[in-house]
Parts: sequence; C-alpha cells; structure tokens
Amino acid sequence: MARLDTGVIAGELDEYGCAPTGPLLSRAECRRISALYADVTRFRSTIDMARYRFGSGQYRYFAHPLPEVVAELRSAFYPILLPIARGWAEKLGRPAPWPDTLEEWLDRCHEAGQVKPTPILLRYQAGDWNALHRDLYGDLVFPLQVVIGLDEPEVDHTGGEFLLVEQRPRAQSRGMSNLLRQGHGLIFTTRDRPVRSVRGWSAAPMRHGVSTVRSGLRHTLGLVFHDAA
Repeated sequence: MARLDTGVIAGELDEYGCAPTGPLLSRAECRRISALYADVTRFRSTIDMARYRFGSGQYRYFAHPLPEVVAELRSAFYPILLPIARGWAEKLGRPAPWPDTLEEWLDRCHEAGQVKPTPILLRYQAGDWNALHRDLYGDLVFPLQVVIGLDEPEVDHTGGEFLLVEQRPRAQSRGMSNLLRQGHGLIFTTRDRPVRSVRGWSAAPMRHGVSTVRSGLRHTLGLVFHDAA
C-alpha cells in the first residue's frame, strides 16, 4: 500500500473512472483468501447469480468478524480514496458525508440501518459471467471500491475480464476491459464519475461486470466501503 502513487491513481480515476493499483497481495495470500470460499461459516450469505438474473456464477458476503487481511485492506484503502471521494463530491455539488476514518463512516452506516458487511468473495467457473451493475446497498454510499484478482489469467482461467461501461452525455456508451492479475487491484467508481460539461461538471453513470469465463476458475475479492441495509 505504501508504494501506491496516489497522484497517478487520482488522475486515472478522473479520466477513466478506474485505476490499477499494481501488486497488493502475494500468491500465497491470494490462495489463502480463495480457500476461504469453502468455509461457509465465514460468510453471512451466498448469492447464486443465475437465480436472480445477475449473470451466472456465485459470490459470498463475508460475515463479522472479517478475515484480518480483508479488514486491513479495507482500512488501508479508505484514507487513500477519501480525498478523491471528497473532490468528486465538490465537483458535482453533492454532500461529502465521509468522516476521516473508516470506523466512523461504518458507524454512520450502522446508525442508518446499514449493518451488514459488504466485502465479498466471488467465484466464477467456465461459462460464468456477471451482468453490468452498481453496488449501492442503501442511502449511504462511498463512491469508490476495489476489486483484487486472486487467480492468474491465462494460467488459472481464460476470459473473465473486468468490464466497465460509462454512459456518456449525448453520446454512445464507452466500454473498458481490465485483466486482473493475481494479487493486483483495480479501484473503480461505485456509480458514476465527474466529467466536464459546458455547464461545469456533470455525473457520467458507470456500471461494472465480468465477461464470460471461458475455462478454469476465477476468484476475486471485492472491497466495498459502505455496509448494506
């Protein structure tokens, strides 16, 4: 985390709505996190995407207490992303309700009835995919989140690129594809990003998803910074 270039990250987020982090976790750490998927006692719920027409595949929301590495990553990212979140809110003329620490922010979520932890472990097998969506979960929303690849593309799986689609004002949508290396992260917008317009700044809605996995097994760790109702 100390090696992250926050200036570059802020610039990429402003330009594209997403920014790669480079390596965050070792191969061994990735394997340990992926292996947690088999222990259902570590999770509060399991979602079958096909059942809800979200795509195909499965993911699980961690229960309290979060695994130590997941809690540490979430806490370490928050102060890095907070200035960017506040800057975006200022450009868009929106409230910036996020306090200086993640603990204070989660307390506010809980006071508003958003008490369910949102860090997530996703598993995709051949033929699985994730429809374009946003991870909002309630009225209190942090505008950035992180996904970390836990398997190596072209070794553990093929396909399964991380997708972002931006709805541009008075223009066709723009799509972006990101290949998540093992242990590498991608920071991306939860719902939209500020873009310049003739009247100043406007919000460009963005959704994210996953392309079809062609072979193998793909795990990712998702870090959302607001809890769910």
